Amino acid sequence: MRGFPKSSILPNPAFCNQIPCIKAIAGTKIKPCFHHLGLRLGHNLIFMKSSLQEMWMLDKDIAVKVDNISKIYRIGTREKTHDNLAQTLFDFIKNPLNNYRRYKALYKFNDAELNTMHDMEDSASNILWAVKDISFEVKKGEVIGIIGSNGAGKSTLLKILCRITDPTKGRAKIRGRISSLLEVGTGFHQELTGRENVYLNGTILGMTKSEVQRKFDEIVNFSGIKKFIDTPVKRYSSGMSVRLAFSVAAHLEPEILIIDEVLAVGDADFQKKCLNKMQDVGKQGRTVLFVSHNMAAISRLCNRVILLKNGKIVDDGDPDRVISRYLNDGQGTSAIKRWENPEDAPGKDAVRLRQIRVTNRNGEVSEFYDIREPVLVEMKYDVITDGVELMHVFYFWNEYEDCLFGSIHNDPDWRERPMPAGSYTSRVELPGNFFNSGCFYVYAAIHTLKPMTTQFYEERVVAFQIMDRLGWDTARGNYSGDIVSMLRPLLAWKTETASN
Repeated sequence: MRGFPKSSILPNPAFCNQIPCIKAIAGTKIKPCFHHLGLRLGHNLIFMKSSLQEMWMLDKDIAVKVDNISKIYRIGTREKTHDNLAQTLFDFIKNPLNNYRRYKALYKFNDAELNTMHDMEDSASNILWAVKDISFEVKKGEVIGIIGSNGAGKSTLLKILCRITDPTKGRAKIRGRISSLLEVGTGFHQELTGRENVYLNGTILGMTKSEVQRKFDEIVNFSGIKKFIDTPVKRYSSGMSVRLAFSVAAHLEPEILIIDEVLAVGDADFQKKCLNKMQDVGKQGRTVLFVSHNMAAISRLCNRVILLKNGKIVDDGDPDRVISRYLNDGQGTSAIKRWENPEDAPGKDAVRLRQIRVTNRNGEVSEFYDIREPVLVEMKYDVITDGVELMHVFYFWNEYEDCLFGSIHNDPDWRERPMPAGSYTSRVELPGNFFNSGCFYVYAAIHTLKPMTTQFYEERVVAFQIMDRLGWDTARGNYSGDIVSMLRPLLAWKTETASN
């Protein structure tokens, strides 16, 4: 059994779709039906005593404690096909019983079966460990990023913490009121208007009507859908739903805010507003758990990052280090890529690429750079055919798949000069205070001239991140808001008094 003190007294907003006719809490004349709510309350009251006992066992500085959480699913298998009518009819008669057994087997696991599967490195083909033996603690006021590839178990973990799904094994203890945004439309009753859903969510979170009213205008203004607030949610687009859902989740003063990757549905401007709001929530001392594939946002918001892989925690700690490990997974460091075997290296008959890396001025490979620091990108390559003229190109792309610019080799010592066979290194230096903050990818190419032939063109071959800083030695100065641009050069300004 899991302990969910305080917030367990009322059902999670994710269950609001099961609670019909609660329009009366928004001040309408429709008679409320609290049958489902009463069932939920009764279920939670049964466990309230033990939950409160567990709450007092928690350290007062701990907001979330996860202890050996595991969630296992049995994957459905393809049904059998039959060769003749007799077999088909016989199976049709048996189907009700078989379907019941199959359905029950999908969710029921006895202890012996669980212990056997847990000790096996490769479980049966129809078994999936969505999360396995996950344990961690989150202190009050921490902003935690949870990252990992698709299928790593991030969303499953958040659903367990939000009580949307139960763990197969283990327990989670939470101190404080939870507000979550896990999927588009989560927590909204589709037949109710946006206004009524705001009051519904506030009531489920344990707030009084007057408390919701004080926050209502702020919620609607932040969402940007004031014109449609009295329209049923079923007529909202996915973007409108996310706007209102995030506004409700962030403004109803939860102690713990849990956000999944649903912000990707919103437009770029609203995503920036959401990130700024989450930053403000963290500064107010509330706890935030944030899942995203946007590493720049994770790096900016979080003071700790958890990396999941195949349902397990593989790293937990400093954001720069954990993000670097995630980006580097399976390919050495993301800021360097080399080909030891010339036969496997990109290239054709004239040139073979051997290595590309990103370094600072001391030649040290790194994935992270202060926005004020120069970044060097270099390629090492072998010229196989003697006497060819080459054109080297680096292209720089951002995380939104925008090509920012390209740079063509212009060393005067080799301009229009044939290159003898041999090994070479070419590099370009990108000045500090040039990029905006974020993640950037390098595409590399070499072409032979006369005739023009592409020897290789490597996409996203290396990557690096620019970390933002405040200060008058940056283009940002002391302005802490968003700077919406792809690049952010520090340019020389001068102001003079206008003469008469």
